[in-house]
Amino acid sequence: MKRTSGIIGLVVIVIVLLMLVSAFYTLEEGQQAVIVQFGRPVGETVTEAGLHFKIPFIQEVRRFEKRLLIWDDDPNQIPTKGREFIWVDTTARWRIADARKFLESVATERGAQSRLDDIIDSVVRDQVSSSELVELVRSSTWEVPEKQALEEVTEEREKEIKKQIVRGREEITRTILSESRRIIPQYGIELVDVRVKRLDYVESVRERVYARMISERKRIAAQFRSEGEGRSAEILGEMEKELRRIRSNAYRRVQEIRGKADAEATGIYGQAYGRNPEFYAFLRTLEVYREGSNENTVAILTTDSDFYKYLKEATPPQHQNR
Repeated sequence: MKRTSGIIGLVVIVIVLLMLVSAFYTLEEGQQAVIVQFGRPVGETVTEAGLHFKIPFIQEVRRFEKRLLIWDDDPNQIPTKGREFIWVDTTARWRIADARKFLESVATERGAQSRLDDIIDSVVRDQVSSSELVELVRSSTWEVPEKQALEEVTEEREKEIKKQIVRGREEITRTILSESRRIIPQYGIELVDVRVKRLDYVESVRERVYARMISERKRIAAQFRSEGEGRSAEILGEMEKELRRIRSNAYRRVQEIRGKADAEATGIYGQAYGRNPEFYAFLRTLEVYREGSNENTVAILTTDSDFYKYLKEATPPQHQNR
């Protein structure tokens, strides 16, 4: 009898302990909780961290994050207003603003992510399709580069660069955020921010863009080469002109010096000839004797020629030798 009552007492104690354990629950910082009774939420959302009470075995606790959560979408292929197909990769930050409404509408974070996929993707697609590519890329505060930076681009590209931006990327992003916020609160979700992480051409368009870029670079390179060749020809022409001028001046200077030297030599010869004409004639004859000896030249002269005048005078007569 005593043994039976001891067992019953032990069972009661265990039941009481289990009831006490299941009657209390704790919330950590960054968490919020909704009490569910028979599958339906009851009471207000519990947002304070610490120890809390619930009815054991009847009520259960559903915990949710209070902190910011990340939504990251897969890149989507979307056409712009100008029919350029681009890849758009977006991301968002959101939090659970009303845990009870959140539980009733989407139940879990996975369900919320799926609902965000539908809502944000739809808004992004609408905004991208109604915007020009240049508006998606540039800011509304875009400033046209200085004239010097536009010298290398074609007229078509220059018009595109100078195009006035009505809606910049920031404005489009704000519109996506505001449009999404109008729908999302009914799910107990607060959308904090939406950003476009990356914009890129699809493969076929990218190849055409690369081909256009290569063609433009080749055109600029050809222009530089043409300008360089023109400048080279101009420099060579100026150099040749300067060289001819230098040669002409040098030749004129040489002729002037040579003329002065010839005149001075002629004057010296004239003075020498005037002082002793006989000696001058003798000296010039000796020079002719020396310069006239050439193996390839044959001169036929008579013995009475004046060419041998001084030689004959230098040889004494034979009768004098006797």
